[in-house]
Amino acid sequence: MIDHPKTTLEQWLVLQTVVEAGSFSRAAEQLARSQSSVSYALQNLQERLGLELLHIVGRKAELTAAGQLLLNQAAPLVQSLRQLEARARSMSAGIRASLSLCVDCMFPKPLLFQALRRFQQQWPETQVHVSEILRSESQREQLRAEADLLLLAEPPGCQLRGNLLLELDFIAVAAADHPLCLLPGPVSPAQLASYSLVSITDRQHQRTELRRQRAVWSFSTADAAIEAISHGVGYGWLPRFLVAPFLASGELQALPLSSQASRKTPIYLSFGDDALSYDPAVAGLAAIIQQVVADAKNSSQPDVSGLFTQP
Repeated sequence: MIDHPKTTLEQWLVLQTVVEAGSFSRAAEQLARSQSSVSYALQNLQERLGLELLHIVGRKAELTAAGQLLLNQAAPLVQSLRQLEARARSMSAGIRASLSLCVDCMFPKPLLFQALRRFQQQWPETQVHVSEILRSESQREQLRAEADLLLLAEPPGCQLRGNLLLELDFIAVAAADHPLCLLPGPVSPAQLASYSLVSITDRQHQRTELRRQRAVWSFSTADAAIEAISHGVGYGWLPRFLVAPFLASGELQALPLSSQASRKTPIYLSFGDDALSYDPAVAGLAAIIQQVVADAKNSSQPDVSGLFTQP
């Protein structure tokens, strides 16, 4: 037999409003109800619980100890109900309940999270589902175009329209005690070829590299690649901002290459479909990301400056 609740969320909402407003009359105004209706709801709530939840101190309604304890537990439920109803209103008004964002794993996390935070503040009823992919997966992801918005290292194909957002600065690094770091003078391409390359790639490309039997150690995450390089497995090309702490500590060193000391990797912002550029929520997130990147380019703060090179 189902044990049905004896109280309702509406009753708890009335109690919370009375406590916050400080009186029955002000609570009635906020709830657009009569004062007698508010009083009845609270009286009914207390009768069903068999507990006194409120008492009047002077002219102010205050919680009893039991009322405080129970309202603390009920408050998250009331808030969840408010969010649920707000989301329903947004959906009925045509506002998206969610959208999907596909991001290259090398995109600077400080900028990504700053953009998501701003979007959350401006579009609280729209959830963002973020998926990270490796650069080698970019073209396949574009062909599928499953995401509403994409931040990828490949230029947009014929099906996608996008804009160059930023360029990341990649440098070749190795462990401080790696033989490449002990060579006198600039490191030549021939010297590089004598040592294993640590790369970040997806499983399909890993199988391709295995068939070619190249001297490549491939990993599917940047953290694993950095760990491998730090342990002397090989050298690798990684974003300068990502390895900056390891360069500062001396654990890794930038290789003094005789040519092409750095590589520029572009990140493009594109919509999964041209029509999505007219979707208020998707276009809103795109605008926020562009603004966050623009602010970072003009910032002198150490946590965001130097993340990338300007296009």
